[in-house]
Amino acid sequence: MEQDAKIYVAGHTGMAGSAILRNLKGRGYCNLVCRTHAQLDLTDQRAVDDFLEQERPAYLFLAAARVGGIAANIEAPAEFLLDNLLIQCNVIRSAFRYGVKKLLFLGSSCIYPKQACQPIKEEYLMTGLMEPTNEGYAVAKVAGLKLCEYFRRQHGADFVSVMPCNLYGSHDNFDGRSSHIVLALIRKFHEAKVRGQESVTIWGTGSAYRELLFADDMADACVYVMEHYSGEQFLNMGYGKDQTVLEIANMVKETVGYSGKIVTDPSKPEGMHRKLMDSSRLYGLGWRPHTTLQEGLRLTYEWFLSHVWDQNQPQGM
Repeated sequence: MEQDAKIYVAGHTGMAGSAILRNLKGRGYCNLVCRTHAQLDLTDQRAVDDFLEQERPAYLFLAAARVGGIAANIEAPAEFLLDNLLIQCNVIRSAFRYGVKKLLFLGSSCIYPKQACQPIKEEYLMTGLMEPTNEGYAVAKVAGLKLCEYFRRQHGADFVSVMPCNLYGSHDNFDGRSSHIVLALIRKFHEAKVRGQESVTIWGTGSAYRELLFADDMADACVYVMEHYSGEQFLNMGYGKDQTVLEIANMVKETVGYSGKIVTDPSKPEGMHRKLMDSSRLYGLGWRPHTTLQEGLRLTYEWFLSHVWDQNQPQGM
């Protein structure tokens, strides 16, 4: 990508998009275009067409999505499927229509079959049934990567896709009902610490595994892929190691400084048991993650304290 080329980051206020924006700025890219949801509704095809026709970005990072944890996905599968389909179809089609030179689509590791062999290779896609708790979101993400694949195959569009594992970091949603695992745990443990609670309850048995990638590492990989890769095959993007949910909970507990105990609730769903990804294709391009889980948790907790807790909690909490 040329340093002065116009680059549009869709979803720049979210965890993934804001990290991509920071990375681009850090690399010296200076012609960056962003719009908030209030300024541009990506589920509106006419609005997307008008925006891209006017701005004509050369490069596009599609990080905008409706996202959430297990509870949110179970409660609103129709919205997770529909909203993400609309966003993806509108942006990808309009990007081709208005001459975007290269587009990167950000997917998710939840696209893979529930019973996939570990570690999961890219070719395992669509070889079995999906995890039902987030099937709507996963179906939409499969449609997005396939749409990029088909635009490349049929029209020669330089559209690429990456599938990151579970992400965590700043600018994510820390709401307990709709947040992802790390952010939900940080809030739970911090609230328990402040309130003097004797225990914190986590969903499931704690035996499920999760591979976690710091959002700023994900952003670095996305920009690296845009600069170094062009191909129909989507790329897995992972940390290369996973931990059980109970292990992650204990690490968050230590990071927060909570001294109580952890209680599991097997009556609650815990999603796919394991989804460790084989990221050898991406690693083979010359990129590797560089933020340890311990360091990433520390940085995320610090951001939570300075940007979420102090601003949103009533006095005396």
